[in-house]
Amino acid sequence: MGSVWDFFTRTLPPHGYCLLWWPELLWAHVVSDALIALAYFSIPLALIYFIRKRRDIQFGNVAWLFAIFITACGATHVMGIWTLWHGDYGLEAVMKAFTAIVSVMTAILLWPLIPKALALPSAAQLTLANEQLAARVAERDIAMEALRVESAERRKAEAALVQAQKIEAVGQLTGGIAHDFNNLLQALSGNLELIDRQARAEMAEQDNLTRWITNARAAVDRGQKLTGQLLAFSGMQQLQLRPVPLRTAIGQAMDMLRRSIGPHITLQPDLGAGQWHVLADPTQLELSILNLAINGRDAMPNGGTLRISTRPVVIAEGNGDELEPGHYIDIMVSDVGTGMSPAVRDRAFEPFFTTKDVGKGTGLGLSTVFGIARQSGGTALLDTEEGRGTTVTIRLRRVEPDVLTVDDRGDEQNSADRLDGLNILLVDDDDEVRVSLTDTLAMLGARVQPATSGPQAIALIRQNRPDVVILDYAMPGMTGAEVAMRIGDLRANMPIVIASGFADTDALRSVLGQEVHMLRKPFRQSELVDALRQAIASAAGHTPAATMR
Repeated sequence: MGSVWDFFTRTLPPHGYCLLWWPELLWAHVVSDALIALAYFSIPLALIYFIRKRRDIQFGNVAWLFAIFITACGATHVMGIWTLWHGDYGLEAVMKAFTAIVSVMTAILLWPLIPKALALPSAAQLTLANEQLAARVAERDIAMEALRVESAERRKAEAALVQAQKIEAVGQLTGGIAHDFNNLLQALSGNLELIDRQARAEMAEQDNLTRWITNARAAVDRGQKLTGQLLAFSGMQQLQLRPVPLRTAIGQAMDMLRRSIGPHITLQPDLGAGQWHVLADPTQLELSILNLAINGRDAMPNGGTLRISTRPVVIAEGNGDELEPGHYIDIMVSDVGTGMSPAVRDRAFEPFFTTKDVGKGTGLGLSTVFGIARQSGGTALLDTEEGRGTTVTIRLRRVEPDVLTVDDRGDEQNSADRLDGLNILLVDDDDEVRVSLTDTLAMLGARVQPATSGPQAIALIRQNRPDVVILDYAMPGMTGAEVAMRIGDLRANMPIVIASGFADTDALRSVLGQEVHMLRKPFRQSELVDALRQAIASAAGHTPAATMR
């Protein structure tokens, strides 16, 4: 105990003696130790401030220990100044020992933390990570915007799909109605021809009867035209291209337009002086004009002038036009309505593209007009400017009129229409049509074996071989195409004529894989005879038991 007391109380000469109390050297030690001590004392204060502000730092305990170690180091330098004048070396030794203990502990704890400290990202790495994060955020924002646009387009596509499904359903319903109506017209037309033939044979007083028959036939023609329009709308009829008198076609379209466009629209035709003929399907051409006129009306909600005009055009060789060189006729439908922006104009001919509200337009109008024009060997052109109106031009090939068409042949019966001795299998599920056709064919001299269904027809084919088969296309159970294929398996090269209210020739050819002879209901006796003659003539290597004369 006494040695410990001596350690702290024993009087020793101060350190100044060793420096011989040389003032310059003495004050050099004092100033240096004082500055070092102040620096050491300030470092712990900075560490404590940093730790308190950054409580997320993982090495806080070591920092506190390091602060104590730095403070002890500063105290040893203070003792260095003190021992210059006082020989308290025992106290100085204790302070150095405390500093040594704290420094060793700090070193022991510090080295294991070095790998963790090295694992901490540098400022450059943090900056790079922030930049990458910002780039990913920007990519996410772009992806979110693309997703938003895609969602909007998907909603629009879904709405268009619903509208298209509605149109498809209406088209199917329209096709079915047209088929049934055509069967009705066929029965009516066939019976009228039977009456007319009988009346002519009896040579009775028939002025009134002839007039009534003529009026009834005119009604049949109007009904046939109506079903043609329905089938064109439903998409179940192939284009029947032939020379069409343009003034007549536009005049018929305008008759319907005057009843449909409303009193606030002024219809202004400008058809020129000539009676040009164009290559087109008359029903589809009329519907195209009506379609464009209705679009023009919708573009003028406050009223205006709708102009329909025509002009001849010559496409020269090598002018880069998509059409073949030659003479064409432009049919122009112009309005003074809202017009189209460049973005809308570029997409105007796209299917299902529309600027109208959902439910008010299908987006098929202009695309259908363009498709019909292209199928007819022409094209459709668009000239529009926002706020100044729109002109849609249907450009069709100009042709010479037919010298004689089916309608011009008249209904005179002659020996060329006779079917004497021809054995015909007639298959139709409609009783009225089947009975009418049976009587017609019998009156023409043919032997007719009627059947009401496909299976019955196949059973009759197994029993004997007719000279030609007339098949209805739309029958329950087995369609005309299916029956035709079964007949082809049983009787090779059997002449077959398919009659229907809406059958598509291309579709039948793809199914049967052979030439298809079509009769579109309602048809006349002359058309029936022509179809039978063509079917028999095209049956390679087959000679019928009877000839048509």
